[in-house]
Amino acid sequence: MKKLALPESITLAGKRPIFAAECWLDDACILDMDYFVKTLSGIKAKGVRPDLIGSIIAHYASKWLPELLTDDEKGLTIFEESPESATTSWMKKRFFVETLVGILPPEKDSIPCNFLLRLLRTANMVGVEPTYRAELESRISWQLDQASLKELMIPSFCHTCATLLDVELVMRLVKRFVNMDDAAKSGAALIKVAKLIDSYLAEAAVDSNLTLQEFASLAGALPSHARSTDDGLYRAIDTYLKAHPGVSKQDRKVLCRIIDSRKLSPEASFHAAHNERLPVRAVIQVLLSEQTKLTRQLDWSGSFSGTRSPKPGVLEHPSRCPSKREISSQQTEIRRLREEVRRLQGQCSAMQGQIERLLEKKKGLFKWKKLVMPSFRSTGVDAGSIGEKIQEREEGEGEAAFGQQTPLDFKITKTRLVRGKTPPKWRNSLS
Repeated sequence: MKKLALPESITLAGKRPIFAAECWLDDACILDMDYFVKTLSGIKAKGVRPDLIGSIIAHYASKWLPELLTDDEKGLTIFEESPESATTSWMKKRFFVETLVGILPPEKDSIPCNFLLRLLRTANMVGVEPTYRAELESRISWQLDQASLKELMIPSFCHTCATLLDVELVMRLVKRFVNMDDAAKSGAALIKVAKLIDSYLAEAAVDSNLTLQEFASLAGALPSHARSTDDGLYRAIDTYLKAHPGVSKQDRKVLCRIIDSRKLSPEASFHAAHNERLPVRAVIQVLLSEQTKLTRQLDWSGSFSGTRSPKPGVLEHPSRCPSKREISSQQTEIRRLREEVRRLQGQCSAMQGQIERLLEKKKGLFKWKKLVMPSFRSTGVDAGSIGEKIQEREEGEGEAAFGQQTPLDFKITKTRLVRGKTPPKWRNSLS
């Protein structure tokens, strides 16, 4: 077989790498896989840049695997149907993916992260060996901040997994990314990954088979300083509670503990204050945090205008002086939040008072039975006759007089009724 020569456009500095790769692959794609690996080794020996080698591999792989193409590229590419059986085609794809993983350049940014995610999805679909899958996951975790939500939503091909999306795979990727050295990941990359995971959680939350433990584990896999705002996390938790109405009150509290109410925007705080799916304690915490933020903003504005200062002797200039309309709206919001807090506190106090009154009634009824019922048994007097006597007494003196009797006086009255003596008037006994 004639050896394929490397085009000069690859080594020249003024040529585009993608153009060089496409020119070379127009002839090389008809070759078999073994010859492609040997040719690629020769290209690496010539000192070609790793990003160019990565573009060659990506372009060559897309000629063989339609699963590695994006939706836009699939519409422009026409693939011929293979006459081979499904099993033979599946085995070839598996061998092809394992070979591609073995020839990937070791440099970090040599292969786009989205291409690696599509390759990992294909590897899970055809069932490659665990070592190749682990290699792909390790390379993806290095540049997870470059991934897109669409490519990260890899379906679950495992029969033991009940969810539609492979949540366990994303969990492994996030843990690998978090456990990397601080030098390998920047603060901006950590923030990008946090936004990506919040969006992923919002999409995965609609799955009815997603358990609370899986959701909470993925939401808490990132450190607290990774999220500059918790609006995305609140949206994901609200979506999960909406899709799982049977979540218990204790589990709702567990989910709400993940949210830092101080990091919610005013719009998210307003939505949370009127959200009936959240526990009452979480709503009160959001209201108090929003009130604290508004008070702090007013202190800043007052220190800038000179009317008041939160720290005497220290002049702190804000970045922008709020207008009178903004200050007025903030004050109105503070008053509204205070009224809301008072209303909730009043409801809690009323509920606690009702509970205490019910407990007192039960306790008083129990003591009355202990004091009254034994006296009837000891005297052996008919309860009906005593009732008639009491009724006659009430007709003469009124209900209020009988209501003031104590259990001891009532016992004395029963004894006198049995002996046939007329009891003295209640008013005379008081005198």
